[in-house]
Amino acid sequence: MELLNIKDLDLQDKKVFIRCDFNVPLDSFGNISDDRRIRSAIATINYCLDKDCAVILASHMGRPKGEVDPKYSLEPVRLRLQQLLKRSVTLAKDVVGEDALAKAAALPRHEVLLLENLRFEKGETKNDDILAEKLAGMAEFYINDAFGVSHRAHASVEAITKHFDEKHKAAGFLLQKEIRFFGTLIKQPVRPFAAIVGGSKVSGKLEALINLLPRVDKIIIGGGMAFTFLKQLGYDVGNSLVEDDLLDEAQKIMDEARRRKVKFYLPVDVVAAQTFSADATSKLVSAQEIPQGWMGLDIGPATVRLYREVLNDVQTVLWNGPMGVYEMERFARGSSKIAHFVADSYATTVVGGGDTADLVQRIGLDEEMTFISTGGGASLELLEGKVLPGVKPLVIKAHD
Repeated sequence: MELLNIKDLDLQDKKVFIRCDFNVPLDSFGNISDDRRIRSAIATINYCLDKDCAVILASHMGRPKGEVDPKYSLEPVRLRLQQLLKRSVTLAKDVVGEDALAKAAALPRHEVLLLENLRFEKGETKNDDILAEKLAGMAEFYINDAFGVSHRAHASVEAITKHFDEKHKAAGFLLQKEIRFFGTLIKQPVRPFAAIVGGSKVSGKLEALINLLPRVDKIIIGGGMAFTFLKQLGYDVGNSLVEDDLLDEAQKIMDEARRRKVKFYLPVDVVAAQTFSADATSKLVSAQEIPQGWMGLDIGPATVRLYREVLNDVQTVLWNGPMGVYEMERFARGSSKIAHFVADSYATTVVGGGDTADLVQRIGLDEEMTFISTGGGASLELLEGKVLPGVKPLVIKAHD
């Protein structure tokens, strides 16, 4: 899949609208706790500034549900952008109101305007064309550099592209990199290729698992989703998270893996607790014999050793989903140990955004991975074989 490239646009002295993904986490004091998504957009922004452009940036943050809510303001993003760009950044008071439209119209070359949170407008998540038209009217060119939201058909992502022809829209450097990396990973991985798939539910990863089976050599399962597979095998899983309506699907996946000669690994021991809480009493039990009233919340040490052996010879690792409830220190050890092993390996290591990226960043291993995606949901849909709504309008069409 080849995308319209920012380098092919005639941007000199023009006004450019860049859709970014600045949906960053804030701590209890309102400070940004992880600015990776902001840093990832800097290359595209600086490229436009070097072309003497006036740059309008737009992003959402959180879920304000179409209402103006000061706690979701992009002011913290503005401050961090100023530090990274080493220049002044102006924050509009609204999205397409009088202040934003006036500031956008008067924006001179080399200046940066950041619109307020796009989701302060109800039309953003509804893919409203009237909102899209107002946003498009602010600039001569549109750049999508927001991979993390490109799986959403939203006004600033999908509808807006209808208001620019092929010579006036393109993918930014981050979006190009993400699409290229996952394309190569899925179509031409260096083998052996292993996928580590975790997280809470099978339902969220079902299509990705089905699409990965013809492509990988090994699949390692962890997190809450493992218990649906274990229950289907007839094991006692206690009060562990199970999706009973997907037991048959779990069996089909295991049968298909066997048919394709894909090695399929499940936990052999787990750290179990009686309650889902950080201070719960926990104990180590066999994955086949979790006592009634107990639930598995992390993989155990025998599973960690098994998975290390499984990963020992692989050349490519794709990791999407933690091995346990990593947010609670007591149940984060399995995920942490796997993360350290993956980081220390000589394989190409790809982290599929979301919780896995957060986990890797928390334990300081983000610089040790080959590639960390900025979008968990978007990367998952790519692994499912889907063309993302925000990417489809930027694919170069074949001309007769």
